Amino acid sequence: MKPEWSKVLLEAGAELEGERVLDYGNPELERSVALTGDVLCDLSHQGLIGAYGPETAEFLQGQLTVDVPALDPAHSHLGAFCNAKGRMLADFRIFRRGETWFLRLPREQVQPTLKRLSLFVLRAKVTLEDADDALVRFGLSGPHAAEHLGAALGGPVPGAVDDVVHHQGATLIRVPGVHPRFEIYGELEALTRLWEALNVRAAPVGAAQWALLDILAGVPQIHAENAEAFVPQMTNLQLLGGVSFNKGCYQGQEVVARMHYLGRLKRRMYRLHLPLEAPPPPGTALYDPQVEAEQPVGRIVQAQPHPDGGVEALAVLQIASAEGGHPRLGAAQGPAAEIRPLPYAFEAGAGEG
Repeated sequence: MKPEWSKVLLEAGAELEGERVLDYGNPELERSVALTGDVLCDLSHQGLIGAYGPETAEFLQGQLTVDVPALDPAHSHLGAFCNAKGRMLADFRIFRRGETWFLRLPREQVQPTLKRLSLFVLRAKVTLEDADDALVRFGLSGPHAAEHLGAALGGPVPGAVDDVVHHQGATLIRVPGVHPRFEIYGELEALTRLWEALNVRAAPVGAAQWALLDILAGVPQIHAENAEAFVPQMTNLQLLGGVSFNKGCYQGQEVVARMHYLGRLKRRMYRLHLPLEAPPPPGTALYDPQVEAEQPVGRIVQAQPHPDGGVEALAVLQIASAEGGHPRLGAAQGPAAEIRPLPYAFEAGAGEG
């Protein structure tokens, strides 16, 4: 995080832990406001990988689940980088700003992902780098977020999810949310002005509240604990536009395509409510007391406290256990998980048989 940007956050009342904003003094109130009102959230806890050079699009096309050459500067997508077995090493949001492609992903995943991607560069004319200091970034969400953003910038805002607008030095990306929600990227000076203009219209909140909005939107985020645990379809990434089944070969493509065209999906991601005070970490196992084997039937993707009590989570579960309504956290006799609806539908017939 740039020291100048850290100063902006501290002046707004931020409590920092490293690169992460914990809260602005009242996390319980922030949690409630995040679901009903207009909020700002610093995204410095999310890292960036930058990729540039004359062969960047071709290189990324051979590694990622999205159709990179078809992704123009006016659009962004979720996507994944998989191993040869089709298991996700990382997921990300990809967008283009000028001549550079950016992948936004959890900060702790930047260096491992860079290391694995770099193995495939060989003679390709592409440069990959940790782009943490390249762009300031924050999020805006709320029922009036689009109006506030348009008024602050004096220009258009993205109208549909995955649309991108570049205006006044800022890159604006519409992302899924319970309310209109945006990720905003830009140089320090431009985004400082924009933050200050929006800060009188929206309440700043900590990083946990943005993660809660991701959970309610059904948007997964792969942390280190779940690296190489799931194929993309297990996290519903194909339902969010994060997998192209029309592009050519990429790392793990055969497994991902085979599951789509020939396989029967046995696991997928659900939203859960858990009767807990503290959220379980990513990778925490879920069990089914009706399954004799001691093998887990799922694992937590991410979880955060809900303002109405308990914890909301995304978890990849065996479809049979989820539909049977019996998943429990940590052990067969652990806290019972309640399945709650996601804001999108599963494919017809997925998992049948």
